[in-house]
Amino acid sequence: MTFLQFVEGPLFYVAAAIFVVGVVYRLIGILRLGGERDLARPNGSAIGGAIFTVLRHFVPRRTFWRGSSFHFVTGYAFHIGLFVLLLLAAPHVAFLQERILGFGWPVMPRWAFVLTAEVAFAGLILLWVRRFVDPVQKLISTSGDYAATILTFLVMLTGCLALQESHVALRATHMVFVDIWLIYFPFSRLIHTFTFFFSRAQTGATYGRRGAKL
Repeated sequence: MTFLQFVEGPLFYVAAAIFVVGVVYRLIGILRLGGERDLARPNGSAIGGAIFTVLRHFVPRRTFWRGSSFHFVTGYAFHIGLFVLLLLAAPHVAFLQERILGFGWPVMPRWAFVLTAEVAFAGLILLWVRRFVDPVQKLISTSGDYAATILTFLVMLTGCLALQESHVALRATHMVFVDIWLIYFPFSRLIHTFTFFFSRAQTGATYGRRGAKL
């Protein structure tokens, strides 16, 4: 077994298992926390409030647009770009088809991959720089925030280098960082990919039950 076969085979499956089990464990832990029973008479729908809050806060209110526009634009550039690359890049679709799902779907052309990668990189780097230059962001940022950003950046960078398929070592290096990223994910700030839905929904449900909207 070559090193590439190891990182794309056994190590990847172990990393993927840790990722899935870790995420499920964290989400179950959140759900088990529950909340204090509200004995007051409801003035609205908790479910409606949860759904409204989750959807409404994908776009900042006009009042806060000036202060949040940079984060909004760069954040969406990075997150949407990353998810498009994960789901539509030809090497990723081929890997999922061969290793996990057994089927594939249409992929983006190479020029679209390059453009999407540039947008995602720009968003990530600008968000990263903002942590250093913005006093508030700098104050609330932790080593975990920087570690997650650096690791994600390395995954993306090695992925772009591996796209050339000029050397097996480049693909192996990319897969090593992917495996590390999967293992690190459930125990890091990256878990917000899933938990932010719960946070927003809980807040929205509380206010929705009281007849207020956020």
